[in-house]
Amino acid sequence: MTADAFRKYVSLKSLTFALALIQLVWLVWFFYTGKGGGQELVAHVLPIALSLQILFMYQADYLYRRLPPLANHLLVALYLGICAYSFVYFYIHFERIAIYAQGSFTQGDFILGLLMFLLVMELSRIAHGVLFWTNVVLVVYTIWGYLSPVDFFWHPGTSFYRVITSSTVELSTGIYGLYGQLALTLIAAFLLLAGVANGFEAQRAMINVVRIIAGRSRQLIPQTAVVGSSAIGMISGSGSANAAVVGTITIPLMIRYGVPGTFAAAVETAASMGGLIMPPMMGVGAFLMSEFLGVPYWDVVVRGFALAFVYYVSIGVAVYLLCVRLLPRDAIERPVVPAYDKVKTTIFLSSVLYLLYLMGFAGKGELIAALYTATFMYVLLVAAFLYFKYVAKDPALANETLFGNTRLAIETHAEMTSYLTLLLATLGIMIGLFTVTGFINRMGAMLIDLGGWNIIAMVIMAWIFGWLAGAGLPPTATYIIGAVVIVRPMQELGINPWIAHFFVFLLSVWGELSPPTSLTAAVSARIANASFLRTMYEALKICAPITLMTFAIFTRSNMVVNPGWWQIADTLLVLASTLGITFAMFGRCHAAAPVDIGSRCLLAAVSFAAMFAPDMRISAVIAVVVAVALVVCIRQHRLVAPPQSFASVPQEQAVSAGLAPVLAEAKRDIG
Repeated sequence: MTADAFRKYVSLKSLTFALALIQLVWLVWFFYTGKGGGQELVAHVLPIALSLQILFMYQADYLYRRLPPLANHLLVALYLGICAYSFVYFYIHFERIAIYAQGSFTQGDFILGLLMFLLVMELSRIAHGVLFWTNVVLVVYTIWGYLSPVDFFWHPGTSFYRVITSSTVELSTGIYGLYGQLALTLIAAFLLLAGVANGFEAQRAMINVVRIIAGRSRQLIPQTAVVGSSAIGMISGSGSANAAVVGTITIPLMIRYGVPGTFAAAVETAASMGGLIMPPMMGVGAFLMSEFLGVPYWDVVVRGFALAFVYYVSIGVAVYLLCVRLLPRDAIERPVVPAYDKVKTTIFLSSVLYLLYLMGFAGKGELIAALYTATFMYVLLVAAFLYFKYVAKDPALANETLFGNTRLAIETHAEMTSYLTLLLATLGIMIGLFTVTGFINRMGAMLIDLGGWNIIAMVIMAWIFGWLAGAGLPPTATYIIGAVVIVRPMQELGINPWIAHFFVFLLSVWGELSPPTSLTAAVSARIANASFLRTMYEALKICAPITLMTFAIFTRSNMVVNPGWWQIADTLLVLASTLGITFAMFGRCHAAAPVDIGSRCLLAAVSFAAMFAPDMRISAVIAVVVAVALVVCIRQHRLVAPPQSFASVPQEQAVSAGLAPVLAEAKRDIG
């Protein structure tokens, strides 16, 4: 690299950090004061977020690898110029556009809207190809819908001018609408925790500490993935980010101790998927649910604990049953964990508890609670860093600086926030076009008609619709589409709004595992050098509790409707059922195959009855029977399932050569 190129690279990094710092200060000031409201905030800060996303993408590997460097430089300068123009234009004209224009936009407004629309579309083409082409199809459909030969899809069409204004300067929909505002307010506030933790590598420290739970047991090594992912999931809100952070440690560890690569990848995939439902950071869908229902985010978190508890206990048992079949009971060496890692882990967990206290007991608003918690975590991590570097003189910190760690925290937050802002701006365009064409109303009417005939048929049809959407879209997109299409018909048929929204929420999580868009499975498979399809297939089986809970909330509705003792009761009933079904899938209770299969089928049938029996008293009695049967069956499993022989699986390559870009994409994701 020449000196000029080196200076340019350093300058680019400095520009990125400067913009990241400006965005952080602006957001923190808003979190503390709320001045101007979310609409004004997104009008001013969204161009900064898009500029950051352009710079992060450009530094990773140019924007257009097939074009020469000069063309890339010029295009990046053009894109940054559009962002700067948008910032200045809204700074001058925001009040007129937001209050007085009311649909009577000037030529300058339209030009600004067109430039921002094209910029967001182009960036989405690079970062979210499926969403880009979906929006292209929707633009064509919005303009020429009157050409549709199918009555269901016919509409009178609209002008290109209307497409642009509804997606941009109207502010209530599109790029600057609800979703963009949510990205830069509530979600960005919670991402402060992830940024601070990553700046001081608190997540990696926690994974090292979690290894202690395995002790000297080879069969418990895979449980480090389950426990570690549940812990990291508390602030990641993403399956792929979990896999990127946790999987790079746990997957090679599992392979080292004899776990087959495909199984190791599947375990990490299943464990990481819990990041989408693990409070207090339950993914974008949970924040959107709070907004759609008009309730504090804490109300969603309280209900999320029940889902996360059932999920992680169930997959923990599934992994244990599989490990008994695959691994011997011999002892291994006990891991040694540095004291600094233990301190960082304590700070990490204390910060999460502090956040829950602020939201649940001190009555603080979500933005303030997240801001106070991030500050609390940062101060403690700084104190720990200074002690271990300058007092204890830990050699592991010899090459680290406080400024370097702080800068990494700021840039991590900027990268995650800008990535999410682009995603939600793209989804804002999509939902805006759905609204303009009237597709949402027609789809809702069809579901209502179907529900009037049979409510179960309507639920199944809604699940199929969500599954098809999830097969090609990320969880956030699936939830938004499901929330605007499915929830209203369910509510009009008498289904509780909490049940309807959590049905869509769980469906969007399940969609992350459906091919071909599971970034979580892709990351885990690449780390393990395993087959993507086999990893996904095995993970789907381990993740059965997600599928089961999607439907269980209709009969065990207290899980998501009534926090308190009734919620605990229904949660325990669902847990007993999922554990029974889990054993039926992965356990062994008799050496004779016919007896074993018959017994497990009977246990599965009884477990389904406990989950879906309308009468809670009957369900409770059946659940007790399932619990007693599980104790007996697990004891039998330990006797008949262990492998007759064991051969260590060699670890040829823990990390594949092309993994770096996948990890980079996953680490900034929030599901």
